[in-house]
Amino acid sequence: MHELSIATAIVERAEEIARAEGAEDVSTVTVRVGELAGVVPDALHFAFEVARDGTALAGARLLVEQVTARAWCDGCAQEFTVGMPPFFWCPRCDRPSQELRSGRELEITGVEAVAAPL
Repeated sequence: MHELSIATAIVERAEEIARAEGAEDVSTVTVRVGELAGVVPDALHFAFEVARDGTALAGARLLVEQVTARAWCDGCAQEFTVGMPPFFWCPRCDRPSQELRSGRELEITGVEAVAAPL
């Protein structure tokens, strides 16, 4: 399950961000995951719960924003969803797409840190 290594990396990076902001703990981490990123959101949630133990994220929750895979058709100048499994042929003009516009994201978009007491 590669989600554990991804969750571990998320925890490590979120801790770095929290420390840089002078925070002691993290309450929420938000990530964007594209449907073609090869990450199963439920497995990522489970792995995050394991990876966060004993860290500044011990009580944190993970919010996963799923990103739909979309491609661009040069032939008819339209964007379309590719679905799962992905199908890269334009549904309007029946031409193959050469440009994937979204769906491979795997990024931290937010870290809510709890400020350290003064």
